Amino acid sequence: VSVLLHHSESKLLFVDYQSSPLALAALSLFPSNTILPKPVLIHDDVSATSSPTVGFIDSHESMWVQPESEWDPMALNYTSGTTSSPKGVVHCHRGLFIITVSSLIDWRIPNQPVFLWTLPMFHENGWSYSWGMAAVGGTNICLRKVGVPIIYSVIKHHGVTHICGALVVLNMLSSSPSTKPLDRPVKILTSGASPPAAVLLRTESLGFVVSHSYGLTETAGFVVSCAWKSQWNTLADTERARVKARQGVRTIGLADMDVVHPETGMSVKHDGQSQGEIVFRSGSIMLGYLKDQEGSSLCMRDNDWFYTGDIGVVHSDGYLEIKDRSKDVIISGGENISSAEVESVLYMNPAINEVALVAQRDKFWGKRPCAFVSLKWELSKKPTEEAIIEFCRARLPHYLAPKSLIIQDELPITATVKIEKFVLREIVNAVN
Repeated sequence: VSVLLHHSESKLLFVDYQSSPLALAALSLFPSNTILPKPVLIHDDVSATSSPTVGFIDSHESMWVQPESEWDPMALNYTSGTTSSPKGVVHCHRGLFIITVSSLIDWRIPNQPVFLWTLPMFHENGWSYSWGMAAVGGTNICLRKVGVPIIYSVIKHHGVTHICGALVVLNMLSSSPSTKPLDRPVKILTSGASPPAAVLLRTESLGFVVSHSYGLTETAGFVVSCAWKSQWNTLADTERARVKARQGVRTIGLADMDVVHPETGMSVKHDGQSQGEIVFRSGSIMLGYLKDQEGSSLCMRDNDWFYTGDIGVVHSDGYLEIKDRSKDVIISGGENISSAEVESVLYMNPAINEVALVAQRDKFWGKRPCAFVSLKWELSKKPTEEAIIEFCRARLPHYLAPKSLIIQDELPITATVKIEKFVLREIVNAVN
């Protein structure tokens, strides 16, 4: 928090009273002889008298200044830092308007929805729905902490209609032994790498209507959506889940999308197998990284194409499917191993709760796949590492199956509820 506040040169810091110890600690870490942002404490009626003393600013002292241009910066978001240090992403008024309207239309959100925030608002501005809910007169239900019992309680008590959540949230909602089918359907939007079919099936069996999308902090929200076709409703459950796990086609806010060969820059074949880097052109693409011209130029090039760093394929029907983050692809003995593909198979194991596949150094192969898993806590008999590896080998080519496996009580996650693979890489390579 201190690093981000210092890097952004923030002038004001709005602080919920429960986060005041964190805010004060972050400010205390500022380099000497630097100007601190002015903290503005937000009291709760019940706890106002017990909150620590922090400076106040009267909101009536300031007047709202209209932007001079729609290209003026409007928001600064930091990437989640799952693959490297967080970068400050600058978005303008024009881009955020485009992504907000596009996201409302694509998810077909009606007027006056009831939106439950399990998605952090600082993550791509809540996939643009922090503004989108205001545009359609929505009711925002906010949680101080994400937990399965409170989510189901709030859904029932407030009549929640829409939720956004990462794969980890879907897995939490569908794997807890205390969960029961919903009284009525609730729409849930997930975004990112392909969710395993097993997780999709479990989530939908409880009454959630799952939509799948894809975007990045740099695109301000999701710009690709798995547009559903009515004929897919007749498919078997596993096949329907496999189709829904694809990222899909571009939304109306995305000008162009392609998957290109990393060396030639040419479009890959639409055969569902030829892999390349996913690239976008859109009015919602960031202006650039704050104070990082070199980083901006590396991913924004070639006639305004934005290079995502994600590896994907295009199927014959034009639907995009992510295979992996470029930094998560494991090259073992010359073979490219998609961590997402192996993780999807591991999620099929009924004993497994969470999965992450990372590269482990190997003297002979260079690198080899190592799986981290957490098991469902209610198990009376837990499988061994060897048994789980054999489960994979029975369903995958042997070179894809993990060579080693580590069972943990729970896997580390970021504030945006993504598994911290860089932490797991450090663990496995520190003992290798």
